[in-house]
Amino acid sequence: MPTVAVKLYSVFFKFLLKHRLQNRIQSPPDESDPFGVTSRPDETVAAANPSFADGVATKDIHIDPFTSLSIRIFLPDSALNPPEPDSRPPKPKPRTAKRPGPDPDPDHHPSGSPNSHYYPSRRNSYGPPTIPSNPKEEPRYSYGSANDMEGLNLMSSSGSGGGYRGYSPSQDNRRRLPVMLQFHGGGWVSGSNESAANDFFCRRIAKLCDVIVVAVGYRLAPENRFPAAFEDGLKVLNWLGKQANLAECSKSMGNARGGSGVVDFKKSHIVDTFGASMVEPWLAAHGDPSRCVLLGVSCGANIADYVARKAVEAGRRLDPVKVVAQVLIYPFFIGSVPTHSEIKLANSYFYDKAMCILAWKLFLPEEEFSLDHPAANPLITGRGPPLKLMPPTLTVVAEHDWMRDRAIAYSEELRKVNVDAPVLEYKDAVHEFATLDMLLKTPQAQACAEDIAIWVKKYISLRGHEFSY
Repeated sequence: MPTVAVKLYSVFFKFLLKHRLQNRIQSPPDESDPFGVTSRPDETVAAANPSFADGVATKDIHIDPFTSLSIRIFLPDSALNPPEPDSRPPKPKPRTAKRPGPDPDPDHHPSGSPNSHYYPSRRNSYGPPTIPSNPKEEPRYSYGSANDMEGLNLMSSSGSGGGYRGYSPSQDNRRRLPVMLQFHGGGWVSGSNESAANDFFCRRIAKLCDVIVVAVGYRLAPENRFPAAFEDGLKVLNWLGKQANLAECSKSMGNARGGSGVVDFKKSHIVDTFGASMVEPWLAAHGDPSRCVLLGVSCGANIADYVARKAVEAGRRLDPVKVVAQVLIYPFFIGSVPTHSEIKLANSYFYDKAMCILAWKLFLPEEEFSLDHPAANPLITGRGPPLKLMPPTLTVVAEHDWMRDRAIAYSEELRKVNVDAPVLEYKDAVHEFATLDMLLKTPQAQACAEDIAIWVKKYISLRGHEFSY
């Protein structure tokens, strides 16, 4: 059973949430503004930090001029390591005449060489260090040494010193990582991609899975009802494909001018009407959209499943983006015919069934409200493309969650048509056990993230299915 602290916090959480939901039903906001909101003033927000302070750099981007849709990118410092060898044999290097002069490879300089001080060992970095023009000057690294992270630099400013601007990709940091789109929970009406809890969770996933996490700040209800949140999720997937194509165009333009074919993100030639670069440098330098994973938490799992279905329908039109897997963490499913867990655990911890129905009333338009709406019930017919075309789907459920049985039933339907769709059920766990602020640092939450990483790596590894249960 959950601990006494969890039970007490659940009572307080449900009291607050019920009060907020009832207030929004009684005093609905102006829904004529399509810009919408993506966070609530009572949310604890974590500021973006582009400096790899704890192994992950983050930045916020507003990607839609017509709505409040934004994303937060989580880039792990493993992206700065040399590229991993894949299963393909390496291409032979052309033989060239060796130029006279000092060898720039530090491993070839004998100990005590006059230049060895300026060529430190670079076991954990990729690319040549910055060599000072004056041999008496120290080489300038803005963050640690060359062994740490190249590409972190200082931006000169008026006055003394420089202003820190965080990580900026160089032409030598070229390791590609899979991209994971993450959709937070909150019952459609709360939560944020930049909340402290979601920031902590995404950092953990980025490091364990070794992926670039793109956390989606979709619009919340009741300011923006269905299908706003679903459309925002699909917009981000299409935006990811646009970014990949823009980066390829920049690279092609470099080749056309006789350049090296490497994108110079600081001097990108693809700009918007205001002269700003349209190429997102972190994704262009390190993202591999052909290995895209969707991860949704609670109601975010409903969005992830919708985006996966639309990706299946789009097929090759999404190239080069390819959704290779999805992870549904205690999905926010419901239906008019109750399951065993919906009857037995109707008054479960944190999100009980009565409050979730209130949330659905705030999310679905009044004329469309139904517990068997395609957004709510995954077991109805005619919901989308054939299930056999869906990507591999990992479902995470909690023992004391009333939504558990419907999520398990959906996973069983996927397995019937030979989709890899395992279920991970955690004993003595409650809804949001792996993502709620007070439970994030529990051993169970850590174990869940590690289990997700093990399964996901089956589909994002360049060397094949080396990770398996």
